[in-house]
Amino acid sequence: MTDVTSLSAADLARRIAAKELSATEAVGAFVARADALEPQVGAFITRTSEDAMADARAADAELAAGRSRGPLHGVPFGIKDIYWSAGIVTTSGSAIDAEFVPDEDATAVRLLREAGAISMGKVNTVEYAFGPTGQNATYGMPRNPWGEGRMPGGSSSGTGSGVASGFFPFGLGSDTGGSIRIPSSLCGISGIKPTFGLVSRFGVTPLSHSLDTAGPMARTVEDLALLLNVLAGHDERDPVSITAPKVDYVASLEGGVSGLRIGVPLQYV
Repeated sequence: MTDVTSLSAADLARRIAAKELSATEAVGAFVARADALEPQVGAFITRTSEDAMADARAADAELAAGRSRGPLHGVPFGIKDIYWSAGIVTTSGSAIDAEFVPDEDATAVRLLREAGAISMGKVNTVEYAFGPTGQNATYGMPRNPWGEGRMPGGSSSGTGSGVASGFFPFGLGSDTGGSIRIPSSLCGISGIKPTFGLVSRFGVTPLSHSLDTAGPMARTVEDLALLLNVLAGHDERDPVSITAPKVDYVASLEGGVSGLRIGVPLQYV
């Protein structure tokens, strides 16, 4: 029998849509895994398991009635704790903001929820997203599940550790100078730093307005393409949000890379 917590986001979405697996079963499996391992891993700052299970039951009821919210219906995810979540403490990894509760979701969180995704809670981050190792003096450094004593990388440490630990199949990260790419690499998962301005940063605690980029982290490249289909788009509430033609990133996976050229800034080599 397949371990639900080892499935990719895309595979979970397909199975839930086909009613081979219920959202309640899927979310319940991830909750149970986090219950067992989170005390050793430390990926979360705030867990919202009861809300997640309620959302999963609602998702199943909607499917039973012939309604689907979108391509991520019933799929759980983690939210780097610099993204606003309505009614939930958003610490930005700092004791300074330990009591900050936004009254609305960040645009990226809203889009994922509208597409049917279910939040498992807020996950660890380097304080104010400033650091490459994952260390956090207030909330601790999440463990890299591939080896004791190995750092998860930062600043999106909880997302990297959480996906790799099987606590959720995908999550939100952010990248200013490597904060998606570093933990994705060190934790053995997939991550992408999208083109600047492609994904809205509204409701994301800033580190550098001229460099910050919001983006997904997940198990597979297919997952990332699916997530970019949901996340990419203009947002008038983000002053650097770009207007670009809509792209089907999932369809582009079939195109191959023959003929593509990659630019490398030599001063960084």
